[in-house]
Amino acid sequence: MSLKLTDVTLTYPDGDGRVVALDHVDLDVPAGCVTAVVGPSGSGKSSLLAVAATLVTPDSGSVVVAGTDIAGLGRGELAELRRRRIGIVFQQPNLLPSLTAVEQLQVMAVIDGRSPSGVRDRALALLDAVGLGDVADRRPHQLSGGQRQRVNIARALMNEPSVLLIDEPTSALDHERGAAIVRLITDLTRERDCATVLVTHDLTHLAGTDRVVQVRDGRVLESPSHAQHV
Repeated sequence: MSLKLTDVTLTYPDGDGRVVALDHVDLDVPAGCVTAVVGPSGSGKSSLLAVAATLVTPDSGSVVVAGTDIAGLGRGELAELRRRRIGIVFQQPNLLPSLTAVEQLQVMAVIDGRSPSGVRDRALALLDAVGLGDVADRRPHQLSGGQRQRVNIARALMNEPSVLLIDEPTSALDHERGAAIVRLITDLTRERDCATVLVTHDLTHLAGTDRVVQVRDGRVLESPSHAQHV
């Protein structure tokens, strides 16, 4: 299942007028592919991610997530769509200090109204998939920055999303750990057939992605080839 934005425009109030955050944006992200979104601060990257995550409703245009057009969906239906179909990896892991790594993932089941004990095996399997099988019982203060980000990614995959949205995953990591995180994201995208959007300022780890687009003044443009970024 893919993510598709068609002719999306988003504006915000600004004094007596409105400022354009997204300007007739088209973006099609197929399943099993990583689309990297680059651009300077204030260009519209965060707005694009918020619309794709169904956290913000655009002024016009259509957003289709895993075959579901969000037009007309109520707040409860959107929340369920996010819970079941969209995995979000925030820039900061925002892990709960009192919970172990495996419990961070099990919480996702609780949010979805399921028993945490019933999904423990899946949580452990996901931690193993991101290379953290041996630290499942450690709490955030016992993990490195790279390990916390891996827990963040595994947590986003807990409910088997069709769409994976990732915001600046390497911003707090050194070059080597950042490269490892991007490789992990691309590998998991293909293994789990997600439609992945990776928003980043870091142009040094884009070679493994399938497509690079640039956001400038609210418009999405095809970016130059990967070779010019690496």
